[in-house]
Amino acid sequence: MEPRLASAPPASLWAGALSAVLSYDETGCPHASRRAADLLARLADFPDTDRDLRDLCERASQRLDRSPEKPHVPQR
Repeated sequence: MEPRLASAPPASLWAGALSAVLSYDETGCPHASRRAADLLARLADFPDTDRDLRDLCERASQRLDRSPEKPHVPQR
């Protein structure tokens, strides 16, 4: 029997999700919100993702999906 390889999400996927979340927070860009929600949902779908982390990714993805659109220009 061969050992099972872990199917953890690549670091680039985590980095992309965090970058999109920050971009949305800084600019309110609806595209960044949708991108972050999509990447977080993908992270939650990895089989070896910890259950608590999967739940957080799913919650964040759902919240971003229903976020009201904010202006693209940061507020001061």
